[in-house]
Parts: sequence; structure tokens; C-alpha cells
Amino acid sequence: MTLDYETLGKTIAALTDGEDDVVALMATVACEVHHSDARFDWTGFYRVTAPEMLKIGPYQGGHGCLKIPFSRGVCGAAARTGETQLVADVNAFAGHIACATSTQSELVLPVKNAAGELLGVFDIDSDLPDAFTQTDADEMAAILANVFGKL
Repeated sequence: MTLDYETLGKTIAALTDGEDDVVALMATVACEVHHSDARFDWTGFYRVTAPEMLKIGPYQGGHGCLKIPFSRGVCGAAARTGETQLVADVNAFAGHIACATSTQSELVLPVKNAAGELLGVFDIDSDLPDAFTQTDADEMAAILANVFGKL
């Protein structure tokens, strides 16, 4: 099954239309994305809450790490560099933080507002190795820009 990003994007746009509360938006996006594809085992946000620090935000799946410094892990790398992290094998990623030992691959995207300020990162974990493609990264980035780029 291929994820229908067009429908997912339209659904998220309709559900979030007119909303400006960041946490409400994050909760809605996490829920819709999580339930859109069986590859997605953990789906959620880590919010920038202090300089160089991420804290867990709305998510779907098992528990996540409560705090992640920008200096550690895949989420930290996305926050630190401002670049999407497409990781086929988390065990080969230097500094990976195993919030869940079942995670095999990860896609993490920076989340920015209209002013380009980093709000946090959107993290999708899979229990499958090499679960994500560049298409997944590009399509998710477009959905996030559509939702959070208006703030």
C-alpha cells in the first residue's frame, strides 16, 4: 500500500483550517499521520522549550523520550541543522537515542513557523528497517509547511 499523500494533506488541511494553537495543530497532525500508514510505529513532535532543548509534545504510539538536547540523536540533529533526517538504520546513526528499542528507521523533519523560527521537530519511527523514502520526506515536509508555515 502506498500512502495517499494528497488525501492526507487535504484531510489535515481541513482539520487544521483556522487553528492557530501550536499544540492543537501538533496533536491533530500526529494523530492523522500516525493512523495513515502501518509503517508508522511512533509519530509525534518534540517542541523547542529552551535553548538547544527539545521536550516531548503531542504524539501517538508508545512512550517517547521526555527531553532531547539538540546535541543528541536524530531529533537533535534535525533541530540543530534545520535539515530533514532520513535514517534507514538508526543503529548506524552516531549518537542515536533509543527511546524505544524496537525502532529500526526514522524520519525527522524540522517544523518552522512563517518567520522561519524552529518550533520543534516531527518524528516518525518505524519498527521496519529502511521504511522511509525521499518521497515520504518531501511529502511530509509539504504537509508541515502548509500547517505550521501559516503561524
